[in-house]
Amino acid sequence: MSNNKVKNNNILTKKTSKRFIAFAIIFFPLLTSLYIVSINSNVLISETLSIPILVVAILSFLLLITGIIGVIKHKNEPGKRLRKWLRIVLNIFAFIYVIGGFSVTALLYLPTSNFREWIIPTAMTTLDHQYLATWFYDEYTISYVLENHQVIESGEDTNVELVQIVEPNFEQTTFANEFEKEIFTKDKGNDLYKIIDIKRPGLQGKLAVIYDPSKVKIAVSKGVGSSLTTSYGQFVTEMSKDSNAILAINAGGFYDPDWNSAGGVPHGIVIKDGKLIADNSRAVGVGGLVGFNAENKLVLARMTSKQALAAGIRDAVDFGPFLIVNGEASFVKGNGGWGEAPRTAIAQRRDGIVLFLAMDGRQAASMGADMNHLCDILLDYGAYNAANMDGGTSTVMTLNHEIITNPRDGAFRPKTRAVPNAWILVE
Repeated sequence: MSNNKVKNNNILTKKTSKRFIAFAIIFFPLLTSLYIVSINSNVLISETLSIPILVVAILSFLLLITGIIGVIKHKNEPGKRLRKWLRIVLNIFAFIYVIGGFSVTALLYLPTSNFREWIIPTAMTTLDHQYLATWFYDEYTISYVLENHQVIESGEDTNVELVQIVEPNFEQTTFANEFEKEIFTKDKGNDLYKIIDIKRPGLQGKLAVIYDPSKVKIAVSKGVGSSLTTSYGQFVTEMSKDSNAILAINAGGFYDPDWNSAGGVPHGIVIKDGKLIADNSRAVGVGGLVGFNAENKLVLARMTSKQALAAGIRDAVDFGPFLIVNGEASFVKGNGGWGEAPRTAIAQRRDGIVLFLAMDGRQAASMGADMNHLCDILLDYGAYNAANMDGGTSTVMTLNHEIITNPRDGAFRPKTRAVPNAWILVE
Protein backbone atom coordinates (compact mmCIF):
# COMPACT_ATOMS: atom_id res chain seq x y z
CA MET A 1 0.00 0.00 0.00
CA SER A 2 2.79 2.45 0.86
CA ASN A 3 4.58 1.73 -2.43
CA ASN A 4 1.42 2.53 -4.37
CA LYS A 5 1.06 5.80 -2.54
CA VAL A 6 4.64 6.70 -3.41
CA LYS A 7 3.95 5.97 -7.08
CA ASN A 8 0.75 7.96 -7.09
CA ASN A 9 2.46 10.92 -5.44
CA ASN A 10 5.32 10.87 -7.95
CA ILE A 11 4.72 13.75 -10.34
CA LEU A 12 6.91 12.25 -13.09
CA THR A 13 4.89 9.14 -13.79
CA LYS A 14 5.45 6.92 -16.79
CA LYS A 15 2.34 8.36 -18.46
CA THR A 16 3.48 11.94 -17.88
CA SER A 17 6.95 11.12 -19.19
CA LYS A 18 5.49 9.80 -22.42
CA ARG A 19 3.42 12.95 -22.78
CA PHE A 20 6.56 15.05 -22.34
CA ILE A 21 8.28 13.07 -25.11
CA ALA A 22 5.30 13.35 -27.44
CA PHE A 23 5.07 17.12 -26.85
CA ALA A 24 8.81 17.54 -27.46
CA ILE A 25 8.78 15.43 -30.63
CA ILE A 26 6.02 17.62 -32.05
CA PHE A 27 7.42 21.02 -31.10
CA PHE A 28 11.21 20.75 -30.77
CA PRO A 29 11.98 20.08 -34.48
CA LEU A 30 9.42 22.66 -35.57
CA LEU A 31 10.63 25.38 -33.22
CA THR A 32 14.28 24.68 -33.98
CA SER A 33 13.63 24.99 -37.69
CA LEU A 34 11.62 28.17 -37.17
CA TYR A 35 14.46 29.66 -35.13
CA ILE A 36 17.00 28.89 -37.85
CA VAL A 37 14.68 30.47 -40.44
CA SER A 38 14.17 33.52 -38.22
CA ILE A 39 17.90 34.28 -38.01
CA ASN A 40 18.34 33.89 -41.78
CA SER A 41 15.30 35.79 -43.03
CA ASN A 42 13.13 38.57 -41.71
CA VAL A 43 10.41 38.02 -44.28
CA LEU A 44 8.78 34.85 -43.00
CA ILE A 45 9.51 35.44 -39.31
CA SER A 46 10.27 38.75 -37.63
CA GLU A 47 13.68 38.97 -35.97
CA THR A 48 11.98 39.99 -32.71
CA LEU A 49 10.36 36.56 -32.52
CA SER A 50 13.63 34.64 -32.75
CA ILE A 51 14.39 34.84 -29.01
CA PRO A 52 10.93 33.66 -27.81
CA ILE A 53 11.08 30.83 -30.37
CA LEU A 54 14.53 29.84 -29.12
CA VAL A 55 13.38 29.85 -25.49
CA VAL A 56 10.41 27.61 -26.22
CA ALA A 57 12.63 25.32 -28.33
CA ILE A 58 15.03 24.95 -25.39
CA LEU A 59 12.14 24.20 -23.05
CA SER A 60 10.88 21.57 -25.51
CA PHE A 61 14.32 19.97 -25.55
CA LEU A 62 14.42 19.91 -21.74
CA LEU A 63 10.98 18.28 -21.73
CA LEU A 64 12.32 15.65 -24.12
CA ILE A 65 15.26 14.86 -21.86
CA THR A 66 13.01 14.83 -18.78
CA GLY A 67 10.55 12.52 -20.50
CA ILE A 68 13.26 10.10 -21.57
CA ILE A 69 14.65 9.99 -18.01
CA GLY A 70 11.14 9.38 -16.66
CA VAL A 71 10.45 6.50 -19.06
CA ILE A 72 13.78 4.88 -18.19
CA LYS A 73 13.12 5.32 -14.48
CA HIS A 74 9.66 3.73 -14.71
CA LYS A 75 10.40 1.20 -17.44
CA ASN A 76 9.36 -1.75 -15.23
CA GLU A 77 6.07 -0.23 -14.18
CA PRO A 78 2.93 -1.52 -15.87
CA GLY A 79 1.07 0.90 -18.10
CA LYS A 80 -1.42 1.09 -20.87
CA ARG A 81 0.14 -0.04 -24.13
CA LEU A 82 -1.02 0.91 -27.58
CA ARG A 83 -1.71 -1.74 -30.12
CA LYS A 84 1.41 -2.92 -31.93
CA TRP A 85 0.34 -1.67 -35.38
CA LEU A 86 -0.53 1.75 -33.97
CA ARG A 87 2.85 2.01 -32.23
CA ILE A 88 4.59 1.17 -35.50
CA VAL A 89 2.59 3.79 -37.43
CA LEU A 90 3.25 6.48 -34.82
CA ASN A 91 6.96 5.66 -34.68
CA ILE A 92 7.24 5.84 -38.47
CA PHE A 93 5.35 9.15 -38.52
CA ALA A 94 7.56 10.59 -35.76
CA PHE A 95 10.72 9.46 -37.57
CA ILE A 96 9.64 11.00 -40.90
CA TYR A 97 8.51 14.20 -39.18
CA VAL A 98 11.73 14.70 -37.22
CA ILE A 99 14.20 13.61 -39.91
CA GLY A 100 12.25 15.36 -42.66
CA GLY A 101 12.05 18.65 -40.77
CA PHE A 102 15.74 18.73 -39.93
CA SER A 103 16.67 17.58 -43.46
CA VAL A 104 14.79 20.48 -45.06
CA THR A 105 16.44 22.93 -42.67
CA ALA A 106 19.87 21.45 -43.37
CA LEU A 107 19.20 21.60 -47.11
CA LEU A 108 18.38 25.29 -46.86
CA TYR A 109 21.09 26.46 -44.49
CA LEU A 110 24.06 24.09 -44.13
CA PRO A 111 27.14 25.70 -45.71
CA THR A 112 27.98 22.38 -47.37
CA SER A 113 24.61 22.17 -49.11
CA ASN A 114 24.58 22.99 -52.83
CA PHE A 115 20.85 23.61 -52.71
CA ARG A 116 21.29 27.24 -51.65
CA GLU A 117 23.71 27.82 -54.53
CA TRP A 118 21.07 26.51 -56.93
CA ILE A 119 17.83 27.95 -55.55
CA ILE A 120 18.94 31.57 -55.07
CA PRO A 121 20.18 32.27 -58.65
CA THR A 122 17.33 30.24 -60.11
CA ALA A 123 14.64 32.02 -58.08
CA MET A 124 16.07 35.53 -58.46
CA THR A 125 16.00 35.33 -62.26
CA THR A 126 12.32 34.38 -62.42
CA LEU A 127 9.37 36.75 -62.65
CA ASP A 128 7.05 35.03 -60.20
CA HIS A 129 9.17 32.96 -57.84
CA GLN A 130 11.79 35.26 -56.30
CA TYR A 131 10.05 34.59 -52.98
CA LEU A 132 11.69 31.15 -53.00
CA ALA A 133 14.90 33.02 -52.22
CA THR A 134 13.71 36.13 -50.37
CA TRP A 135 11.49 34.19 -47.96
CA PHE A 136 14.34 32.07 -46.66
CA TYR A 137 17.48 34.18 -47.07
CA ASP A 138 18.46 37.71 -46.15
CA GLU A 139 19.79 40.26 -48.63
CA TYR A 140 23.41 39.66 -47.60
CA THR A 141 23.20 35.92 -48.27
CA ILE A 142 21.45 36.44 -51.61
CA SER A 143 24.10 38.97 -52.69
CA TYR A 144 26.91 36.69 -51.49
CA VAL A 145 25.61 33.71 -53.45
CA LEU A 146 24.98 35.75 -56.60
CA GLU A 147 28.53 37.10 -56.45
CA ASN A 148 29.79 33.53 -56.51
CA HIS A 149 27.64 32.71 -59.52
CA GLN A 150 28.28 35.08 -62.38
CA VAL A 151 29.43 35.28 -65.96
CA ILE A 152 32.80 36.99 -66.32
CA GLU A 153 32.99 38.17 -69.91
CA SER A 154 36.23 38.56 -71.84
CA GLY A 155 35.64 42.29 -72.24
CA GLU A 156 36.29 42.08 -75.97
CA ASP A 157 33.98 43.04 -78.81
CA THR A 158 33.46 40.93 -81.91
CA ASN A 159 36.22 41.07 -84.50
CA VAL A 160 34.09 40.69 -87.62
CA GLU A 161 37.18 40.09 -89.77
CA LEU A 162 37.53 36.69 -88.13
CA VAL A 163 34.17 35.56 -89.48
CA GLN A 164 34.25 34.52 -93.13
CA ILE A 165 30.83 33.69 -94.57
CA VAL A 166 30.98 30.79 -97.01
CA GLU A 167 28.46 28.61 -98.77
CA PRO A 168 27.72 25.49 -96.72
CA ASN A 169 29.13 22.29 -98.19
CA PHE A 170 26.37 19.69 -98.03
CA GLU A 171 28.33 17.27 -100.22
CA GLN A 172 31.05 16.48 -97.69
CA THR A 173 31.20 12.94 -96.37
CA THR A 174 33.69 13.32 -93.55
CA PHE A 175 33.07 15.47 -90.48
CA ALA A 176 35.13 16.72 -87.57
CA ASN A 177 32.58 15.36 -85.09
CA GLU A 178 28.95 14.30 -84.68
CA PHE A 179 27.79 17.91 -84.26
CA GLU A 180 29.29 18.97 -87.59
CA LYS A 181 27.60 16.00 -89.21
CA GLU A 182 24.25 17.11 -87.80
CA ILE A 183 24.74 20.62 -89.16
CA PHE A 184 25.80 19.65 -92.67
CA THR A 185 23.42 16.75 -93.16
CA LYS A 186 20.60 18.89 -94.46
CA ASP A 187 16.95 18.04 -94.40
CA LYS A 188 15.72 16.78 -97.76
CA GLY A 189 14.98 19.67 -100.08
CA ASN A 190 15.79 22.32 -97.45
CA ASP A 191 19.00 24.31 -97.71
CA LEU A 192 17.71 27.30 -95.74
CA TYR A 193 17.52 25.88 -92.21
CA LYS A 194 17.50 22.72 -90.10
CA ILE A 195 15.97 21.98 -86.69
CA ILE A 196 18.03 19.82 -84.32
CA ASP A 197 16.56 18.31 -81.16
CA ILE A 198 18.78 18.94 -78.15
CA LYS A 199 18.52 16.14 -75.60
CA ARG A 200 20.98 15.92 -72.74
CA PRO A 201 20.61 14.67 -69.17
CA GLY A 202 17.92 16.85 -67.57
CA LEU A 203 17.80 19.13 -70.61
CA GLN A 204 15.87 19.38 -73.83
CA GLY A 205 15.28 22.07 -76.41
CA LYS A 206 15.62 23.01 -80.06
CA LEU A 207 18.56 24.31 -82.08
CA ALA A 208 17.77 26.00 -85.39
CA VAL A 209 20.65 25.99 -87.88
CA ILE A 210 20.29 28.84 -90.40
CA TYR A 211 22.58 28.59 -93.41
CA ASP A 212 22.08 32.10 -94.82
CA PRO A 213 22.71 34.86 -92.22
CA SER A 214 21.28 37.52 -94.54
CA LYS A 215 17.84 36.02 -93.90
CA VAL A 216 18.02 36.66 -90.13
CA LYS A 217 16.16 39.80 -89.08
CA ILE A 218 14.57 41.49 -86.08
CA ALA A 219 10.80 41.68 -85.78
CA VAL A 220 9.22 44.17 -83.40
CA SER A 221 5.83 44.32 -81.77
CA LYS A 222 3.20 46.58 -83.32
CA GLY A 223 2.79 48.17 -79.89
CA VAL A 224 6.45 48.74 -79.03
CA GLY A 225 7.12 52.11 -77.39
CA SER A 226 8.44 53.89 -74.33
CA SER A 227 5.31 54.07 -72.16
CA LEU A 228 4.48 51.22 -69.79
CA THR A 229 0.81 52.19 -69.86
CA THR A 230 0.29 52.37 -73.63
CA SER A 231 3.01 50.17 -75.14
CA TYR A 232 2.48 46.46 -75.56
CA GLY A 233 4.34 43.43 -76.78
CA GLN A 234 3.15 40.57 -78.96
CA PHE A 235 3.53 36.84 -78.76
CA VAL A 236 6.34 35.51 -80.94
CA THR A 237 3.76 33.57 -82.95
CA GLU A 238 2.02 36.88 -83.79
CA MET A 239 5.22 38.65 -84.81
CA SER A 240 6.12 35.62 -86.90
CA LYS A 241 2.82 35.86 -88.79
CA ASP A 242 3.10 39.63 -89.21
CA SER A 243 6.60 39.24 -90.66
CA ASN A 244 5.81 36.13 -92.70
CA ALA A 245 8.70 34.42 -90.90
CA ILE A 246 9.70 30.79 -91.19
CA LEU A 247 11.45 30.53 -87.83
CA ALA A 248 11.38 32.80 -84.78
CA ILE A 249 12.74 33.02 -81.25
CA ASN A 250 12.28 35.69 -78.60
CA ALA A 251 15.04 38.29 -78.48
CA GLY A 252 15.77 41.13 -76.01
CA GLY A 253 14.37 41.89 -72.60
CA PHE A 254 11.82 44.48 -71.56
CA TYR A 255 10.81 46.64 -68.63
CA ASP A 256 8.56 44.70 -66.29
CA PRO A 257 8.49 46.54 -62.92
CA ASP A 258 5.42 44.75 -61.58
CA TRP A 259 6.18 41.44 -63.34
CA ASN A 260 2.89 41.90 -65.12
CA SER A 261 3.58 44.50 -67.80
CA ALA A 262 2.39 44.29 -71.39
CA GLY A 263 5.97 43.66 -72.58
CA GLY A 264 6.09 46.65 -74.92
CA VAL A 265 9.05 48.70 -73.61
CA PRO A 266 12.34 47.06 -74.64
CA HIS A 267 15.61 47.29 -72.75
CA GLY A 268 18.37 49.29 -74.35
CA ILE A 269 18.86 49.64 -78.09
CA VAL A 270 16.64 48.10 -80.76
CA ILE A 271 17.51 48.54 -84.43
CA LYS A 272 15.44 47.19 -87.32
CA ASP A 273 16.44 47.49 -90.99
CA GLY A 274 19.05 50.09 -90.06
CA LYS A 275 16.53 52.29 -88.24
CA LEU A 276 16.56 53.04 -84.53
CA ILE A 277 13.39 51.71 -82.89
CA ALA A 278 14.34 52.16 -79.21
CA ASP A 279 17.18 53.70 -77.26
CA ASN A 280 16.33 53.08 -73.62
CA SER A 281 18.61 52.61 -70.65
CA ARG A 282 20.11 49.17 -70.15
CA ALA A 283 18.63 46.83 -67.58
CA VAL A 284 21.42 44.25 -67.31
CA GLY A 285 25.00 44.91 -66.27
CA VAL A 286 26.51 42.44 -68.73
CA GLY A 287 26.41 41.99 -72.47
CA GLY A 288 25.54 44.86 -74.75
CA LEU A 289 24.46 45.26 -78.34
CA VAL A 290 23.72 41.98 -80.15
CA GLY A 291 23.07 42.43 -83.84
CA PHE A 292 23.97 41.87 -87.48
CA ASN A 293 25.87 44.33 -89.60
CA ALA A 294 25.55 45.04 -93.31
CA GLU A 295 27.86 42.08 -94.01
CA ASN A 296 25.46 39.78 -92.12
CA LYS A 297 27.98 39.13 -89.37
CA LEU A 298 26.85 38.90 -85.75
CA VAL A 299 28.30 41.76 -83.73
CA LEU A 300 28.59 41.66 -79.94
CA ALA A 301 29.77 45.02 -78.69
CA ARG A 302 29.35 47.72 -76.10
CA MET A 303 28.31 50.75 -78.11
CA THR A 304 25.81 53.57 -78.18
CA SER A 305 22.97 53.75 -80.68
CA LYS A 306 24.86 56.44 -82.62
CA GLN A 307 27.94 54.23 -82.82
CA ALA A 308 25.84 51.23 -83.83
CA LEU A 309 24.16 53.07 -86.70
CA ALA A 310 27.50 54.49 -87.82
CA ALA A 311 28.94 50.97 -87.82
CA GLY A 312 26.22 49.82 -90.19
CA ILE A 313 24.29 47.64 -87.76
CA ARG A 314 21.09 46.62 -89.58
CA ASP A 315 19.23 44.61 -86.91
CA ALA A 316 20.01 44.48 -83.19
CA VAL A 317 18.79 44.30 -79.61
CA ASP A 318 20.51 44.85 -76.28
CA PHE A 319 20.96 41.97 -73.85
CA GLY A 320 23.47 39.55 -72.40
CA PRO A 321 25.64 38.19 -71.09
CA PHE A 322 27.93 37.57 -74.02
CA LEU A 323 28.62 33.85 -73.90
CA ILE A 324 31.29 33.49 -76.60
CA VAL A 325 33.30 36.26 -78.27
CA ASN A 326 35.80 35.56 -81.05
CA GLY A 327 35.76 31.88 -80.20
CA GLU A 328 36.52 32.43 -76.52
CA ALA A 329 33.85 31.43 -74.02
CA SER A 330 33.16 33.68 -71.05
CA PHE A 331 34.22 32.37 -67.66
CA VAL A 332 31.07 31.08 -66.01
CA LYS A 333 31.49 31.11 -62.23
CA GLY A 334 29.15 28.61 -60.59
CA ASN A 335 25.95 28.51 -62.60
CA GLY A 336 26.49 32.01 -63.97
CA GLY A 337 24.13 33.75 -61.54
CA TRP A 338 21.11 33.25 -63.77
CA GLY A 339 20.13 29.89 -62.33
CA GLU A 340 18.41 27.15 -64.30
CA ALA A 341 15.40 28.17 -66.36
CA PRO A 342 14.09 28.22 -69.91
CA ARG A 343 16.82 29.92 -71.94
CA THR A 344 17.21 31.49 -75.39
CA ALA A 345 20.47 32.28 -77.17
CA ILE A 346 21.67 33.40 -80.60
CA ALA A 347 25.05 32.58 -82.11
CA GLN A 348 27.05 32.58 -85.32
CA ARG A 349 29.71 30.16 -86.43
CA ARG A 350 32.94 31.30 -88.04
CA ASP A 351 31.59 30.19 -91.43
CA GLY A 352 28.57 32.49 -91.02
CA ILE A 353 25.95 29.90 -90.10
CA VAL A 354 23.54 31.31 -87.49
CA LEU A 355 22.25 29.28 -84.52
CA PHE A 356 18.97 29.89 -82.68
CA LEU A 357 18.83 27.99 -79.37
CA ALA A 358 15.75 27.64 -77.18
CA MET A 359 16.01 25.39 -74.11
CA ASP A 360 12.95 24.21 -72.21
CA GLY A 361 12.65 24.48 -68.43
CA ARG A 362 10.39 24.23 -65.38
CA GLN A 363 9.31 20.68 -66.18
CA ALA A 364 10.34 17.16 -65.24
CA ALA A 365 12.05 16.36 -68.54
CA SER A 366 14.00 19.63 -68.56
CA MET A 367 14.45 21.62 -65.36
CA GLY A 368 16.18 24.41 -67.25
CA ALA A 369 19.55 25.50 -68.58
CA ASP A 370 22.16 27.70 -66.96
CA MET A 371 24.89 29.72 -68.68
CA ASN A 372 27.29 26.75 -68.61
CA HIS A 373 24.77 24.62 -70.47
CA LEU A 374 24.29 27.29 -73.14
CA CYS A 375 28.04 27.67 -73.66
CA ASP A 376 28.61 23.92 -73.84
CA ILE A 377 25.84 23.31 -76.38
CA LEU A 378 26.76 26.26 -78.58
CA LEU A 379 30.47 25.43 -78.53
CA ASP A 380 29.67 21.83 -79.51
CA TYR A 381 27.93 23.16 -82.61
CA GLY A 382 30.80 25.48 -83.49
CA ALA A 383 29.55 28.85 -82.23
CA TYR A 384 32.19 31.57 -82.60
CA ASN A 385 30.14 34.48 -81.24
CA ALA A 386 27.11 33.97 -79.00
CA ALA A 387 24.90 35.87 -76.57
CA ASN A 388 22.18 35.01 -74.10
CA MET A 389 18.75 36.43 -74.86
CA ASP A 390 15.77 36.95 -72.56
CA GLY A 391 14.67 33.70 -70.92
CA GLY A 392 12.13 32.28 -68.51
CA THR A 393 8.54 32.71 -69.63
CA SER A 394 9.73 34.57 -72.74
CA THR A 395 11.66 31.60 -74.16
CA VAL A 396 10.04 30.08 -77.23
CA MET A 397 10.84 28.90 -80.76
CA THR A 398 8.29 28.83 -83.57
CA LEU A 399 8.25 27.18 -86.98
CA ASN A 400 5.74 28.50 -89.51
CA HIS A 401 4.06 30.46 -86.69
CA GLU A 402 3.59 27.35 -84.51
CA ILE A 403 5.40 26.76 -81.21
CA ILE A 404 7.82 23.81 -81.45
CA THR A 405 9.39 24.06 -77.98
CA ASN A 406 7.71 23.46 -74.62
CA PRO A 407 7.48 26.87 -72.90
CA ARG A 408 6.45 27.22 -69.26
CA ASP A 409 5.43 30.34 -67.37
CA GLY A 410 6.23 31.07 -63.73
CA ALA A 411 3.30 28.93 -62.58
CA PHE A 412 4.64 26.00 -64.67
CA ARG A 413 1.76 26.31 -67.14
CA PRO A 414 2.46 25.55 -70.83
CA LYS A 415 2.36 29.13 -72.09
CA THR A 416 4.60 32.05 -72.98
CA ARG A 417 4.09 35.81 -72.89
CA ALA A 418 4.09 38.93 -75.03
CA VAL A 419 7.54 40.39 -75.80
CA PRO A 420 8.77 43.49 -77.66
CA ASN A 421 10.89 41.81 -80.32
CA ALA A 422 12.01 38.52 -81.85
CA TRP A 423 14.74 37.12 -84.06
CA ILE A 424 13.21 35.73 -87.23
CA LEU A 425 14.22 33.84 -90.36
CA VAL A 426 12.58 35.06 -93.56
CA GLU A 427 12.65 33.81 -97.16
